[in-house]
Amino acid sequence: MLDHVFTDAIGALRDAFESAFLERQPFEEHFQSDVLSGDLTWETSYGLPGEGEPPRIVAHITFVWPAWSQAAYRRWYVEDELGGQPAIEIEIVLRVQQLSGPVEPERVHLTLPAHSPDIGTDRLERSGLTSETSHPDPDDPLD
Repeated sequence: MLDHVFTDAIGALRDAFESAFLERQPFEEHFQSDVLSGDLTWETSYGLPGEGEPPRIVAHITFVWPAWSQAAYRRWYVEDELGGQPAIEIEIVLRVQQLSGPVEPERVHLTLPAHSPDIGTDRLERSGLTSETSHPDPDDPLD
């Protein structure tokens, strides 16, 4: 059964991104249920409007509602006992591509805050920067 708490969190994120005038990327939304563990996962991507395919700046968002958290929520809902605090795990990956020059890590770290605003009692933490460079194939005139 798909519990309304998870779909409410998905709806809240959609509303927030769309009210910020970001565009959901077509064919980039996935909802999965791990049959063995019971975890629910939802993934989507948003980009700046009018950037085309693929957008230069895109945020990949993943929500995971682990089975233990679902059980804790249901126990609280049915039995009115809160054994453990239910949680939905959030990951946001910001991808910036097709830059005119190499990435300057210091500039990126100055631009992005180390922590997000409060989300409940927690905050998202910025992790390390991954930089990737692709080089055209000299034998391929279309590359």
